[in-house]
Amino acid sequence: VQLQASGGGSVRAGGSRRLSCSASGRAFINYTVAWFRQAPGKEREFVSAVKYGVGTTYYGDFVKGRFTISRDNDKKTVYLQMNSLQLEDTAVYYCAAASFLHDDYYSVGRYYNFWGQGTLVTVSS
Repeated sequence: VQLQASGGGSVRAGGSRRLSCSASGRAFINYTVAWFRQAPGKEREFVSAVKYGVGTTYYGDFVKGRFTISRDNDKKTVYLQMNSLQLEDTAVYYCAAASFLHDDYYSVGRYYNFWGQGTLVTVSS
């Protein structure tokens, strides 16, 4: 599967942004899709994931109810709605996918074998 991330851009602190991850290929419903991010000088961190099939959602601890992940299997797209953005949310956001990923590994990047190119979100004061 190939992934295309989009929706990044500049936003003021407290604002919102919606990212999209569009996939090509078959059986999208069989893939857990996640968002990771990497800020300058920092390690990549898990943001959110939506499980294959039933669509169970997972979030990183820092999200604290500000982000919502969703998927539209007909459109083969996963969305990340980000609200109440903070300066520290500035990062390149990557989407990633893995088929039939075990629940224990949804936040572990090395278990995802397909990655999008990343989209930059810049939050300013």
